[in-house]
Amino acid sequence: MNIDYKTNIKIDYGFEVNPLRTVTTYSEDIQNAKCANSHAHPRAQLISCNAGVMEVVTKNNIWIVNSLQSVWIASNEEHQVYFPNNVKVVTAFIDESKLNDLPKDSFAFESSNFLNSLLEKVTSFFNPNTYTQQQNRIIEVFLDELSNIKPSTTFLPTSQDKRVKLVLCALMDDLSSKHTVSYYANKSFVSPRTLSRLFNKELGMSFGDWKTRLKLIEAIKQLGEKKSIKEIAFNLGYENVSSFIVTFKKHFGKTPTNYLSK
Repeated sequence: MNIDYKTNIKIDYGFEVNPLRTVTTYSEDIQNAKCANSHAHPRAQLISCNAGVMEVVTKNNIWIVNSLQSVWIASNEEHQVYFPNNVKVVTAFIDESKLNDLPKDSFAFESSNFLNSLLEKVTSFFNPNTYTQQQNRIIEVFLDELSNIKPSTTFLPTSQDKRVKLVLCALMDDLSSKHTVSYYANKSFVSPRTLSRLFNKELGMSFGDWKTRLKLIEAIKQLGEKKSIKEIAFNLGYENVSSFIVTFKKHFGKTPTNYLSK
């Protein structure tokens, strides 16, 4: 997952407090870029991409997001966003005055065609100082649609526990790893039983489940990069392509080939 990000981007729309301009948007084609710093802002944010794959990181979660998904960032949630390779990013910032009926937590979700069309339409307004009556009606429909979004399972919980963080970093640095919990327990200077207990306490899932989810979310990223199923299975340490496909379908309900097809 380590990438040399060439460009730092800074967008200030999230800090605007203006009930008269309830939604502001930003859209750009970018490559190997990331936000200049981890940051938080008063406006909530919808982050989407029409092409490519993004990585969105908060204190407690990591999301790898493709063109079929989006991430909702709650107001004042610290986050960092990475755009590996070529990404067409589209994002909307929602003023605090409109957040009462919108989600209070951050999460990734499956984007509907209708929501994507609304986001595209609102983006086409180009952030006027005041909206026309027609634009206001479209924005209200957009906000109403946002009130109905539901979390997906394509995320990785993280932890601030130093022992757990050490293991998580080691797993992310070696995606093809076949090592057991005992190996990583030794690296973090705890017993296998203690490490297993820490995973369940800090992350809400077992060591094996977190490791599998890591591989599958990385698989989504590599699918977005147009890598072959065989190459992805090899990169992630699966014994053969069939076992990778079975695991992927069990988790997401679709084969890797069908997952990104619209």
